[in-house]
Order: sequence, then C-alpha cells, then structure tokens
Amino acid sequence: MTSGSTGHAEPGRAEKGGVRTALAGLTTRGRSFLAAGIAAAICAYVLGQADLLRVGLLLAVLPLVCAGVLYRTRYRVAGSRRLSPARVPAGSEARVHLRMDNVSRLPTGLLMLQDRVPYVLGPRPRFVLDRVEAGGRREVSYRVRSDLRGRYPLGPLQLRLNDPFGLCELTRSFSTHDTLTVIPRVEPLSPVRFSGEARGYGDGRQRSLALAGEDDVIPREYRYGDDLRRVHWRSTARYGELMVRREEQPQRSRCTVLLDTRGIAFQGAGPDSAFEWAVSGTASVLVHMLERGFSVRLLTDSGNSVPGEGADGFAGASQESADAAGLMMDTLAVIDHSDGTGLSRSYDVLRGGNEGLLVAFFGDLDEEQATVAAKMRQRSGGALAFVLDSDTWVREPNDAAGPMNRTEERLRMLREAGWTALSVPRGTPLNDLWRQADRERTGVVAASGKAGS
Repeated sequence: MTSGSTGHAEPGRAEKGGVRTALAGLTTRGRSFLAAGIAAAICAYVLGQADLLRVGLLLAVLPLVCAGVLYRTRYRVAGSRRLSPARVPAGSEARVHLRMDNVSRLPTGLLMLQDRVPYVLGPRPRFVLDRVEAGGRREVSYRVRSDLRGRYPLGPLQLRLNDPFGLCELTRSFSTHDTLTVIPRVEPLSPVRFSGEARGYGDGRQRSLALAGEDDVIPREYRYGDDLRRVHWRSTARYGELMVRREEQPQRSRCTVLLDTRGIAFQGAGPDSAFEWAVSGTASVLVHMLERGFSVRLLTDSGNSVPGEGADGFAGASQESADAAGLMMDTLAVIDHSDGTGLSRSYDVLRGGNEGLLVAFFGDLDEEQATVAAKMRQRSGGALAFVLDSDTWVREPNDAAGPMNRTEERLRMLREAGWTALSVPRGTPLNDLWRQADRERTGVVAASGKAGS
C-alpha cells in the first residue's frame, strides 16, 4: 500500500512582501557584493571614474538579479512524497520517496531538501541535489521506523535553493503532508478449533431459517439435484414453474474481541509493557478470525467499537475483509488508556445477545471486576480470557509471589464461570498461549463428557 501527495505553486505566483523576502535571502557573499558595488559606484561618482562605475554597477546588480531569478524559480519547482507502505507494523520500516520536478524552462541551481518527521521516527532527512535541468526531475528516498504504534505526520517538505554564485539562498515550504500509520504487531496464530465454538462461514453447524413460517418462505427456481421434498407447491402453482423452499441458510459465526483499556488496570509504558502486549494480541486475534471467515467485532471496556462497524461486526472471508482489517488496525494504532474504572459498559453490550466466541484481554482485575467479567460468559458460545497482571510485568519474578496468588484467585473465578482463562507471563508469545488454551479447553470438554457418561 502506498500513499502520496504533491504540492507546487503556479509560475508567477505573487506573495506579499516578495521583494523583502528575496533580499532577505542574500548570503554573506551576496551582501558583500552589494555593499562593494554601492561603495564603488559612490567612489566612481566622486572621482569621476566611468570604468569604476561600471564595475560598481556590476557588483551591485549581480546579487539582485540572482535574488530575483531565485525567487521566481522556487515557485516553479514541484515536490511530491510517496509512502511505501502507508500502514506498517510496529518495529518495521517504511520507505518515503521524495521527488522534485522542475516545471520551468530554466535549470535550477543547487537544491537542498529537508523533510520534517517526528523524533520517534528517526533523524530529520536532508539531501543535496545538483542542478535540475528544465523539465527534469530528481528522486531520493529515506527510511522511517518506529517501535511505538500511532499516527505520525510527515512534512511539510522544505526546499532550499542556491544560485550558482552562492549570492542568494531561499527556502520554500510545501503545504502538503502525509500520515504514516504504525499499527500493532500481528502474530500469526495456529488454526486451532476451540470446543463449543461455531465454525467459519460455509461449514458451520449453526443454521437459521430464512423466515419465520411456512407462508413466509422465499422460494427459488428448481435446480438439477434439488430434493423433491423441498418443492413448494403453492409457489409452483403461482409462477407456473417448479419452485423449491430456501429454508436453510448458513449462519456466519461471530467472534467478539474485548480489549480492557482501563488506565488503572495496567502499569508501565513502552513497547514491552503489558498494555502493548494486550493491544498486539487483540490485533492478532482479530486478523486471525477474519481470515477464518468469522464476523468479527472489536469491543473495549467503555463499550465502544470500531467506527463504521455493523451490528454483527465486520465480515470475514469476503472482498471487504482486508478493508475491515485495515480499519480495525487503524483504530488499534491510536487506542489509549480509558478513564473508566470498571467493565460494566462492555458487559451491558455483551448482554444484548449471543456474541458467539468471546476473546478477552484483561488487565488487573479486582474482585468486583472479576465478578463482572465472569458474567460475560453467560451469553457467549465460548469464552477465552488472557489476564495480564501488571505487577508481574513491572516486578522481578522473585518479587511476584503475592500478585501471582491474587491472579490465580481471579483465574479461578473466571474458570468457574466457564471461561478458559490463562495468566500471561511477561514476554510469552501469544501463539503459545493460544495453543495452550485449546489444549485446556479440549481437556475440560473431555472430562465433562466422561463425567456425564
């Protein structure tokens, strides 16, 4: 994915204070030439030396001519920027391509380019370009990289022009800028299948009637191979051709990914913090479920979801799947801690209907919030919780005995409510926990089957 912008000014564009701007661009050499020319002209007038007057006029006019030509030239140069890609995972590099076009009929002098970038993306890039012929172009590029997700502006591009004699130097800033979106890291997940969850679209076991009753069935024309027991005789008599009932339609499996963003639930900051691990895990699960054909919804503790998301979430296994993933990644790129203190809002959203598979990333849970989280399991087809205790992420392992006891108590509450709950040690890959959750869930179901028999 690439993104780009172009900025230029029309030839002959007027600017307020143009003469003052052009004269202010004179270098030390240019001011010296101008002063020497004026001094020589005065001396020639006093002494009556015509030859000295010519030399003085030449010295005085040369920097003025260079300033005038350079002032017009800077509005006859067009600059453009292109990002490749415009959306990049944290820790990966993107390349920024700059192009300068000389749209005038005269060659330019020495060009110095400077692009403005945030400090987190690296040092400010600077380039020196030789003279550009009439109608010519020059292209340069540089790389940017950030370990912190977010949206970072690039630009405006600044252009500094010099005349061949070094008498004048002018700077021009282009008005256009671009935005680099650094999204969370996405970890590939193993294609495990949790017991009790619905399959993806097309081969799931959940089915739904097309409409409520026999009289509301929407028929379709008979196709070779259709079961004759599905012939709808009333519609056949009405349309004069054989019609069959369209009773069953595959129901797309649903998955809701809940991200706890409460500021009081996480400690620490930076790319290795518990909150950044939770955001990266959320992104990984969302992409994984979209690829499997689930209707995916992103939910936060404040009850908010992705702007533009439908009631059933974003559909996977479709042409819009990539756009849906991009929209959710853009949301996660700028998501931050919320001011909320509880999970009641997200519980109210989940209480409204069957959410299918529920995958949650929780921070610190006290007894009250653990009780609220346990209730979320009641309406979901399957529930998987990753609990990140911030104390175990900011303290040394030997000092985490007390917090681990508290975490085990919260996990026990969730498991008793039917969750497959796992504690997340610092630095553990999500895919390892993902497969561990599948093994634990399978073991619980197998034990339940033996107990029932």
